[in-house]
Amino acid sequence: MKTSLWISLLFVCNNLLAGQPPVQHYSQIKTDRYVQSKNYYLLTLFQQLPDLNKLLSDDKELLTMAVAKRNYLSSSLKNCGTIGSCYLEKIKFSLAEIENIGKRLKDLYTYHNELKVLVQNHLIPSGCYSMFEDLSPQEMLEKAWEQDAGAINYALEVYAEGKSPNYPKIDSISFNVNFKLYPSLLYDCTNTVLEEVKNERLFFMPTMDYALQAIEINDRNRASDYEPMESTCNKAAFDRVNTINWSDFAYTLILVPGAGPEDREEPLSATGKLRCRVAACRWEEGIAPFIMVSGGKVHPYKTKYCEAEEMKKYLTGTMNIPESAIIIEPHARHTSTNMRNCARIVFRYSMPMDKPCITSTTKSQSFYITNEVMQQRCIKELGYTPYRNGNRLSETEAEFYPLVTSLQIDADEPMDP
Repeated sequence: MKTSLWISLLFVCNNLLAGQPPVQHYSQIKTDRYVQSKNYYLLTLFQQLPDLNKLLSDDKELLTMAVAKRNYLSSSLKNCGTIGSCYLEKIKFSLAEIENIGKRLKDLYTYHNELKVLVQNHLIPSGCYSMFEDLSPQEMLEKAWEQDAGAINYALEVYAEGKSPNYPKIDSISFNVNFKLYPSLLYDCTNTVLEEVKNERLFFMPTMDYALQAIEINDRNRASDYEPMESTCNKAAFDRVNTINWSDFAYTLILVPGAGPEDREEPLSATGKLRCRVAACRWEEGIAPFIMVSGGKVHPYKTKYCEAEEMKKYLTGTMNIPESAIIIEPHARHTSTNMRNCARIVFRYSMPMDKPCITSTTKSQSFYITNEVMQQRCIKELGYTPYRNGNRLSETEAEFYPLVTSLQIDADEPMDP
């Protein structure tokens, strides 16, 4: 009787949690490896929450996975030689491993409060797995694990095995995997990972560390650029957010999407300058307290220039816009993520989500943003639409409303997840 009552109460609690929205004041738990925190948030929580770390580290079934992966790293150093694929063959998570770990996590959830707290206090309010918000907490935990495991495998496939990424011209691996010396690089990478995880008990650490090393040796740590932004590049603007009387402004901010140059030695394209000038005119009219410039180190391949940083320099240096009025978003690599990342910052910086923003850009991009084609592209690439269109104001400006679905992590874009 007691068991059936306990199961009934658990079912009721699970239903109450399902569908809860993210919490705007939630503070994300981060490590000094921002690439990890942004790409694999569940695994970061597993690592950083002490009670949860202990639970998972002491679980015999999960510990078997950690030992097996470490043993594979060690054996590959002895046996793989000049066969590059050998070093990676079993370091990724297999479908069976992903399924078995998911089942084990669901079992542990049933009997351990640490995992219930994880879902209720972190997974749901963070919004990082909001596509699973209508599932039960156990199922959300399982799906979050599957997402992180898939994201790790994807990073290894692209930045160790040389698989073509979604956008090969700007995101591809830095090495020729068919070059005779490439297996030697994988040997060194394997050896480094083994040294770093030789005492680790968490089941995912060997594989996750290998993925992070692969991203780093390819100079693809772009997700960590300028972090922590609230205390570095955006400090002046971030500190000003809480002083704003939002009723004084028609819009939350003016978003300027970047336009990368094709010349490697050109910091800011002509198009980027023109977009900044129009946005500066709108800001001077007092319609919004902030200008957000958005764009990472994208064009050309492995450029040293960040679109957002260069636009900020232009706005402050040429247009005399104060730094406290400029927010940079230095990670977006596409128009879709210009919009998504803007919505994320609006939410994370505790700006109003029910107030419109405007895009200020060139005519062609402006109409592209408000076009149904763009909405379909977002659904295809992100799994959701990060914004809702408002009114068109001119040929170069249109309203949009940021959506909280934007917090969902993108598992196949490790430079801007």
